[in-house]
Amino acid sequence: MGGRVTRVFRNFNVENRARREISKEKPTPAPRHPSARLDAMADSPEIKEDVLRKDDRFLNLLKDVYVESRDPPVRVKDGGSEHLPSKQKEKRLTKLGHLEGLDVKKVPKGKISIVEALTLLNNHKLQPQIWTAEKIAAEYSLELKEVNSLLEFFIPFTVQEFPKETKKAITSHKPKKLT
Repeated sequence: MGGRVTRVFRNFNVENRARREISKEKPTPAPRHPSARLDAMADSPEIKEDVLRKDDRFLNLLKDVYVESRDPPVRVKDGGSEHLPSKQKEKRLTKLGHLEGLDVKKVPKGKISIVEALTLLNNHKLQPQIWTAEKIAAEYSLELKEVNSLLEFFIPFTVQEFPKETKKAITSHKPKKLT
């Protein structure tokens, strides 16, 4: 509501106010201070002569100046080492088998790739007595605690097929029509 009221006052007689403002004579600018006119001084021959003249006394002083530059000794900060790796991390080749083209070739020790994780979870699910947590930890260079957590909390998807009679029971149910 308030926007409508302010818009009415703002737009009231806009054209007449604009014409009045445009038809006003422009104010004359204030006079400049004499020191602000540098281009007038640059045109004078005395200033040009002083600029172009070489002073022998200053040239001799300039020749006596010798500048020697040395870099300060480099100081290594204690806190700066967190950005640089302290040692090169050991990497191992992945054990992918027929899925070799789908994943990375080398991973750091103590880590596994996505394809390796899915493979070891599937192996453990299919043959848990062969693929125990200890064997997986030794095979993939992992810690036993992490492997136990992985096997406990991550389960690969399983495909379940329902018997045909269940499918018929589900499809035979007809929804009610609304009239």
